[in-house]
Amino acid sequence: MPPAPIQFDRATGALEGASALERMAACALVMGARVSSTFSYRGYNAAANLMRKALPERDIAIKLNPDATFVFPYGDGYWSKLLERSYRYEIELDLLFAHSSDVDYTFVDCGANYGYWSVLVSSRPFGAHRTIAIEPSRANYARLANNAKINGSRFETLKCAIGATRGTARLSGTKHEALSIVGHDDAGGEEVPVIRLDDLIDDGRLAVGGKYLVKLDVEGVEIDAIRGGERLLQGDTAILCEEHGSDRAHTVSRFILDNTPLKLVVYDPGSNKFEAVVDLAILDRIKVASNVGYNVVGTASAFWQARIENLNASAAKRAMRN
Repeated sequence: MPPAPIQFDRATGALEGASALERMAACALVMGARVSSTFSYRGYNAAANLMRKALPERDIAIKLNPDATFVFPYGDGYWSKLLERSYRYEIELDLLFAHSSDVDYTFVDCGANYGYWSVLVSSRPFGAHRTIAIEPSRANYARLANNAKINGSRFETLKCAIGATRGTARLSGTKHEALSIVGHDDAGGEEVPVIRLDDLIDDGRLAVGGKYLVKLDVEGVEIDAIRGGERLLQGDTAILCEEHGSDRAHTVSRFILDNTPLKLVVYDPGSNKFEAVVDLAILDRIKVASNVGYNVVGTASAFWQARIENLNASAAKRAMRN
């Protein structure tokens, strides 16, 4: 039997079940996150993964809120920043999901990885929304399914990739957070099924006329995913699309503006608001780090546009009070 996971509560900072070595590692992971936060966490993942080799193989279960537990391998470079309690993963999505807790919508988590957002959005503080988590990688999917089970099997999981057409593809890569079906030959990797977003309608998983938030963190397949979701995107759907900081051409946003009826907004840390992307100059200013991703929100829905305006108004009121 594998050892029981270390327990960490983000609200209190309590770390339980850790050995002396594992507690020392936690201190190093927290300090590394604090220091590297000043330069967009550059080098943190590699340093944490190197330190992980000196630790026993063990999981950590992080209590994100009273109704959400997220488990991953202890020392994992991508997720260990969560040990630093002030760290907010993808703050723009956190703001939108928290503000939408009262909306009756379904969350579609494409490229779910281990299921961080699926765990949170399906939790009571975020509105306990119906969630479909989609992940193609065999190893990642096992982690995703485990996190679903730990949280009462309250969200659905699908092992597949998202693309422009239904079929199969080869998935490969060296980092669990950056696996892709783009740019790999047929000789290596893992064969995975591919579905379209619109297939979720055709297969009866999503109903026409519902409200949806769709996260597209699909490592270079965002445009294909949009092409495969034409019907879904015509309704009350907002897509949360990753723009890679290293892509100075802003390829995904350019495609959305030039080829779809979707209106586009991006979170501006300076104003603490979602700003309209009318041209791409705003992304030149906001995408300051080449090693991280930035999420843009696209929607043709008057409902979701109004919700984002309301979110901006709430942020302005909070700023005035402070």
